[in-house]
Amino acid sequence: MIYGAMKFSIGGSLKLAFRPWVEGLENIPAEGPAILASNHLSFSDSFFLPAVLDRKVTFIAKAEYFTSPGVKGKLTAAFFKGVGQLPVDRSGARGAGEAAIKSGIEVIERGELFGIYPEGTRSPDGRLYRGKPGGLARVALATGAPVIPVAMIDTEKIQPPGKVVPKLMRPGIRIGKPLDFSRYQGMDGDRFILRSVTDEVMYEIMKLSGQEYVDIYATAAKRQIADAEKAEKAAKAAGKAADKAAEKAEKAAEAEKAEKAAEAGKTAE
Repeated sequence: MIYGAMKFSIGGSLKLAFRPWVEGLENIPAEGPAILASNHLSFSDSFFLPAVLDRKVTFIAKAEYFTSPGVKGKLTAAFFKGVGQLPVDRSGARGAGEAAIKSGIEVIERGELFGIYPEGTRSPDGRLYRGKPGGLARVALATGAPVIPVAMIDTEKIQPPGKVVPKLMRPGIRIGKPLDFSRYQGMDGDRFILRSVTDEVMYEIMKLSGQEYVDIYATAAKRQIADAEKAEKAAKAAGKAADKAAEKAEKAAEAEKAEKAAEAGKTAE
């Protein structure tokens, strides 16, 4: 009942305001379990995808979405709780992964739709990054549920990181055909199989989204970007310090030159 009310109020408002276009909606089964594996461009991805589906989809959401302060934080927490999203504390990476996998399996065993972002975090620059082989593949192989690739289009332009007020424009959602990995069911302990399954799903997402693919993890890319920004700031600070030192030296030289000229004048007298 709570889900239906939230779906009607927030989902309906999103569709009315942003008018998202959708392709491949027929690939979502009318009933039964399935895993929706999506790229991740924006915080708003977890709003738009559930808004266009007739069925409830449960995503694993980081715990911060449920505990953030302020009006925005309370509204966000209310929405995620209302649509049945599950909070996971990511402070311990391994523990968070195991909790997400366990929750995903429980959702599938209830015959519902489980949503997951294989990249593990939002793309820092709009490109598609290497999928993490843990959650997606392990849930798929443990349950035999079909994996449906999903591509979110232009959502990063609606609400870039750090922007509170979203830009009114039409995002898109492309839903691919289900992928069957039941042939690998029960092999979720084989890391080579996990990597193969994940890469196949990421390839389908890439075809749907048209994104440039980068064969590193998004978390590593974020570290590289942060390090580059830090280095750039340090270089600018060093440059400013060097300019100030040069300016100080120039003023000292001019003062010394003026002093010598004054002494020379006194000697001439």
